Amino acid sequence: MSLSNEEILEAIGSKTLVEVMELVKAFEEKFGVSAAAPVAVAAGPAAAGGGAAAAEEQTEFTVVLKSAGEKKVEVIKVVRGITGLGLKEAKDLTEAGGTVKEGASKEEADKIKKDLEAAGASVEVK
Repeated sequence: MSLSNEEILEAIGSKTLVEVMELVKAFEEKFGVSAAAPVAVAAGPAAAGGGAAAAEEQTEFTVVLKSAGEKKVEVIKVVRGITGLGLKEAKDLTEAGGTVKEGASKEEADKIKKDLEAAGASVEVK
């Protein structure tokens, strides 16, 4: 029996963040791929055609929550809006810190950082 893409998405959507991260790791191990591969592939042709200067230009950014600060509830609300996580998962991410968004454009990363800092969080863009 084959599952439709919609059924797969529904099943993944019901999992916790930790369970999804474990699923991604299992995909990487089973199929010999990496979730970071699209970034390397996108940067590869630019480096070959444009030399060292093009390879240094970063086009995708990762937004990392360092600390929730004093207004943890406000930060949880912003994290939920950005990630689409459920309340428990957003609370866990806010308390533990970690990656809020990967592969964001410069503009998107700056907006996320601004929104989180406005809520009282400490944020780093990599």
